[in-house]
Amino acid sequence: MVGPPGAGKTMLASRFAGLLPEMSDEEALESAAVQSLTGGFRIEQWKHRPFRAPHHTSSGPALVGGGSVPRPGEISLAHRGVLFLDELPEFNRHVLDVLREPMESGRITISRAARQADFPAHFQLIAAMNPCPCGYTGHASVACRCTPDIILRYQNRISSPLLDRIDIQIEVASVSPETLAAAADGEPSAAIAARVQAATTLQLNRQGKRNQYLTPREIDHYCKLDRLSKSKLKQSMESFHWSGRAYHRILRVARTIADLAKSDRIEEPHMSEAIQYRRALLKD
Repeated sequence: MVGPPGAGKTMLASRFAGLLPEMSDEEALESAAVQSLTGGFRIEQWKHRPFRAPHHTSSGPALVGGGSVPRPGEISLAHRGVLFLDELPEFNRHVLDVLREPMESGRITISRAARQADFPAHFQLIAAMNPCPCGYTGHASVACRCTPDIILRYQNRISSPLLDRIDIQIEVASVSPETLAAAADGEPSAAIAARVQAATTLQLNRQGKRNQYLTPREIDHYCKLDRLSKSKLKQSMESFHWSGRAYHRILRVARTIADLAKSDRIEEPHMSEAIQYRRALLKD
């Protein structure tokens, strides 16, 4: 999420774990086992998805794990839950790059002279950042003090290979005082969570797994496109120079949008929405 200070990015992230599908017994056991390695599991947390939010001064070992007797870090402690990184560009770039492998493989390996340890790391990464150092690029009422070079240098603290692995990149606009003072007109979290659970059940019935775990071969089978959607995706791939990884990730997102809409097929509006979700931070 990219947006100015006070736009609600942290609040949105903190609500996210409660919207995820209900944990299965197997997922709950995996999460509890990892938490127990650091003495952090409590019985009242059973089947509650973990939410980890390390500070931006955290080191690589704090995220990955380590020690003479290897112990899990924040990446594994977020297994089957949410890893939230606030002020993303403020993290050390080398620290951020350690996320790339577990985001692909779902595992993290810690090697020491005496032993090697493998920890699971299937987590939902959520990150938040300001669009520039002062935070007000594109703000409706506050002038930005940053030059284009400073903005580009700030955004380039996030490597392109890491950004390529983030499926949804959205702008979070500031909220006007009038909107804040007005009565809330949004949906309660419970209603959204029910829709997410229904879409998850549909995916499990169709393919035996959630969309995020589809392999490229399975994506070809379950994410077929009509002519218009295929043309839209091809045009966007060429225009924005997206990678093959981005191609498969956009298809997963489009399939999920279609599932939330209770549509059997990926149609052009679903594909257009998935493409728009990948355009908040174009460093080119």
